[in-house]
Amino acid sequence: MRPTGKDEKRSLRHNRLRARVEGTAGRPRLAVYRSLRHVYAQIIDDSAGRTLVFVSSLSKEVREGLLHGGNKAAAEKVGQVVARKAADAGIKQVCFDRGGFKYHGVVAVLAEAARKAGLEF
Repeated sequence: MRPTGKDEKRSLRHNRLRARVEGTAGRPRLAVYRSLRHVYAQIIDDSAGRTLVFVSSLSKEVREGLLHGGNKAAAEKVGQVVARKAADAGIKQVCFDRGGFKYHGVVAVLAEAARKAGLEF
């Protein structure tokens, strides 16, 4: 079954972006996904096909003190934690994959929080 409406448009944007954005061992990809309830971020090495770091608003260290997992406050916490875990894994530079979502709101807040915490895009 083919997605329709907003899902189809996001899927088409995401596929167009993925043609250009690829994570390598030296500069992995920071992929962001957001739903209405939660925010997810993972750092992926596409050449090896491995997820190096994964954080979401469901993670224990992020969930504490949050009332809702899909808002800007949750995105900011996810951005900070993913940057900290990336630094622990020895990752300093990433290429940003917004997943077909507009660079606005939750996605922008996550990216800015990760930048402030030390990740270079």
